[in-house]
Amino acid sequence: MYRLTQASALCYRIYDVGEEINLERAKALVVNTDASRLRLSREGSEYIQLANPPLAYELGVRPLKLKSGVRDAHVTVRLFDHGALSVVLRVEIPSGTPLEELVPFSDDVSDNPELEKVAHEVMTTVRQAIAPAIKDPHLWEERESYTVFRVREIEDKPTAKQLLEAPSLPRLILGEARETTLSEAERRDVLSHAFSYTEHDLAVIDWNCAFLYEPPHFASNDVADLLEIANAQLLEFRYYDDVLDKELTRVYDAIEKNKGAGTLVRSPYKQLLRELMLTLIEMSEFIERVDNSLVIVADVYLGRVYEAAVGQLRIPQWQVQVSRKQKLLSQTYALLKGEVDTGRALTLEMMVVLLILLEIIVAFSGLVPH
Repeated sequence: MYRLTQASALCYRIYDVGEEINLERAKALVVNTDASRLRLSREGSEYIQLANPPLAYELGVRPLKLKSGVRDAHVTVRLFDHGALSVVLRVEIPSGTPLEELVPFSDDVSDNPELEKVAHEVMTTVRQAIAPAIKDPHLWEERESYTVFRVREIEDKPTAKQLLEAPSLPRLILGEARETTLSEAERRDVLSHAFSYTEHDLAVIDWNCAFLYEPPHFASNDVADLLEIANAQLLEFRYYDDVLDKELTRVYDAIEKNKGAGTLVRSPYKQLLRELMLTLIEMSEFIERVDNSLVIVADVYLGRVYEAAVGQLRIPQWQVQVSRKQKLLSQTYALLKGEVDTGRALTLEMMVVLLILLEIIVAFSGLVPH
């Protein structure tokens, strides 16, 4: 049995509150806080480039009602330039807690109404405070949730290999509180994305939870920060996938509604074309901003952990889906533009014909004696 002597749970709730957040302006709007930009500090972090590092600040302690009792939750807020607002509730785990006892705790924080309520209240307060810094503010009904168990010390200092053999570790990551024995295949799948830099550190990444065993001498939160960045990126791709779905539906409805409504001198799709063009420009800008928010320039440990998180969160699949729908919208724009251009060309041709006819009439009328 492994007893944790220094550990905490980081409960992330990430919301989309606008198309873009001006981080410098937001920093000026936040009063009585020590707001700062994220800086990675671990060895090798210089090979990970953050184009516009997110802004973070502390908001004190809030009481959090859990099944195990009322706990103090240390609140941190992080703002991303691509419109995401992350609320992190850090709950300290009592010293001496067995690893096995974290399994029901993991299940509790993954879907706890009180936790959701506290996070939502914090988000609402921060959103109102930084409102002038948000471009095109909104609040998407969906959000991302993720839990990171960050362990600094364990009694007897087990190795990464020993921890991976602990029966409770996969159940902890899955939040599987029921008294059940996981199959060997399920265990292998859960632990398939495990990374170690030394014999006494471990990062196990899954789609909804991660377990980080990082001894105090590491003295950084870089892995947890990268997991938060990946979840914020996932939220944005999900949001824009939803936006594209609604835009495609709106465009198809508008085409169906205006079918046959045009005339030889007027197309019913001019306004729709302008709106489509603006949407496509916004989509291209968004994809570039999110893709460039974090760039890995070398094969380092932090880079491998981040890429594993991206894979586990299925971000590449969402990227492909968003790109496919963006391409479909672009093709629709091209077809509508072709129809509008054809109408304009036809109008010009008719005007030329009318002018020629007018010239013929004028010339002919000059030949007729009065």
